[in-house]
Amino acid sequence: AATAASPADKERFICIYPAYLNNKKTIAEGRRIPIDKAVENPTSTEIQDVCAAVGFNVLLEKNKMYPREWNRDMQYRGRVRVQLKQEDGNPCLPQFPTRKSVMLYAAETIPKLKTRTQKMGGSDQSLQQGEGGKKGKGKKKK
Repeated sequence: AATAASPADKERFICIYPAYLNNKKTIAEGRRIPIDKAVENPTSTEIQDVCAAVGFNVLLEKNKMYPREWNRDMQYRGRVRVQLKQEDGNPCLPQFPTRKSVMLYAAETIPKLKTRTQKMGGSDQSLQQGEGGKKGKGKKKK
């Protein structure tokens, strides 16, 4: 094992799959937060970034797949382990007592990431632009 964490320690790490925060998914497909709070196609890296930035102990598992994810593309892969609680069971960060609070925070913060705001073309943050921003898709290969 690469990590020194025992299985018991792993328990304090919650799993967040990008599908949980994806506004393109239904509850049945794995979304776990209200659609109006969800993000368009979040990536595991983005989730890792916002969680690490707020001070969480984060582990990115790049090749893990969400079981309900039918799309095998790299951008849909990955899951983020976030350490929610300390050894004694208290939250690592008091403002995030539950996994839901972490998910909502991530979903709220991802749209503000530099990588997101630049793609949107400055101040225009309309959702209509979502289709154009994806890598590789939409460009006709000749």
